[in-house]
Amino acid sequence: MGTSLTIGKAINAGLRAAMEHDPKVLVMGEDVGRLGGVFRVTDGLYKDFGADRVIDTPLAESGIVGTAIGMALRGYRPVVEIQFDGFFFPAANQTFTQLAKMRRRSAGALSVPVVMRIPYGGGIGAVEHHSESPEAYFTHTAGLRVVTVATPEDAYWMIQQAVRSDDPVVFLEPKRRYYEKAEVDTDAAVQDAAPMDAARVARSGTDVTLLAYGPMVKTALQAAEADTDHSVEVVDLRSLSPVDYDTVTASVKRTGRLVVAHEAPLSGGLGAEIAARVTEECFYHLESPVIRVAAFDTPYPQSRLEEHYLPDLDRVLDGVDRAFAY
Repeated sequence: MGTSLTIGKAINAGLRAAMEHDPKVLVMGEDVGRLGGVFRVTDGLYKDFGADRVIDTPLAESGIVGTAIGMALRGYRPVVEIQFDGFFFPAANQTFTQLAKMRRRSAGALSVPVVMRIPYGGGIGAVEHHSESPEAYFTHTAGLRVVTVATPEDAYWMIQQAVRSDDPVVFLEPKRRYYEKAEVDTDAAVQDAAPMDAARVARSGTDVTLLAYGPMVKTALQAAEADTDHSVEVVDLRSLSPVDYDTVTASVKRTGRLVVAHEAPLSGGLGAEIAARVTEECFYHLESPVIRVAAFDTPYPQSRLEEHYLPDLDRVLDGVDRAFAY
């Protein structure tokens, strides 16, 4: 029997395990210390590890990431929290021109093992700048690993794997799923967990592959359960960069169809890259074009309209139906 944890509590437990394992692991961010973070993901860490390792920072994302880069170059493993997805952009220069490029620039002599935790996505009725899905910016940037979680089990193990990585990792946390609860085997060893860059087949099927990640995995599983006319295989991508195309293409070659669902806008989204790559590698196996289900190409709306903006069960099921219309 495991321990019943929410995704938020699983990240907290994973951070605690990482800090106990390595005294060079630090947690930094706005309100992460005494308050425990706006979502309480870092709750209790300040009390147990002290102000030298759980650091409340000024409201300055560029300063947070810039400081983390310097600390990483001195041998620390900073885990920084960007309080909300839309607050990341002041730190874009530090992230894209320094953090992502340092190992390459130094021919591997230097590493910057920084984990950037970002609560992302919509569905919580928040105000402007609090519901963005910026993953395409990160996945387009060579040198960054980008991962997201959909289960407490993955949340617990993947945050520890991210901390141990010598590459910088963008760790995207689906905020509307923070309170999803499941059993987590906290007694296992981190080296025995599924690799951080591996996708997983969350539900087996034979007729169509439904690929999702982060907050959309639950919706995809609901769609697979609701579709009584087709056998829907659900693949949880987990790693957005690099993408585990071996698992994705193996699934598509079995089913002959692919539907990709994500919260981010359609144009230029990660789904477009996946569609192109799968079409190249699985062309002779495909029974229909790759179908994308995504948000609209508009700025994120006011909270009272977000239920119409975000892809829901009906839109995912419609995407599956479109895959069978050929």
